[in-house]
Amino acid sequence: MQETPNIEVVVAGEEHVRYVDEILDTINQAAKVRGTGIAKRSPEYVKQKMLEHKAVIALCGDEFAGFSYIESWSNKEFVANSGLIVGFKYRGLGLAKRIKERIFRLSREMFPEAKIFSLTTGAAVMKMNFELGYRPVTFDELTTDPAFWRGCESCVNYDILQRNGGHKCLCTGLLYDPAESYHSQEKNPKKL
Repeated sequence: MQETPNIEVVVAGEEHVRYVDEILDTINQAAKVRGTGIAKRSPEYVKQKMLEHKAVIALCGDEFAGFSYIESWSNKEFVANSGLIVGFKYRGLGLAKRIKERIFRLSREMFPEAKIFSLTTGAAVMKMNFELGYRPVTFDELTTDPAFWRGCESCVNYDILQRNGGHKCLCTGLLYDPAESYHSQEKNPKKL
């Protein structure tokens, strides 16, 4: 039986900047393997997310294991959880779910009133988002901030988004609205 390694998932900071190139290489390799699109980010952009404490990183000792970051849009009305990646060596251990849960909590801590969204083609990410209270939505319910949608230009599927006037692509839009979540909890309070 394989022993599960001790992996820590923490808010990223200046001390984690040294992992930026490895993070971006892992994201690009995963996109090639899956044959799906992904918005490319520069090393400077990912570094800035770490310096602003708008990212989480998973580490096994000093070894990179996973990552995700936060972007805010439309005057902080919307927050995107982006760049979720798990190193190949650490897949199948439930680490993506731990990273997703931590980036979601960080988003709620930093932007408690914001709607949190995600674009994905991955069934596993859709399932994790659903478990956190996201619901599938049309792109019309997401941010209209042109800067966000420009991030899609580096995706291999960008032509599909363009052909559909920015309303549809291969990605599924998922949205967590804290106002909706609050109201559903009032109607159906969880028993502790």
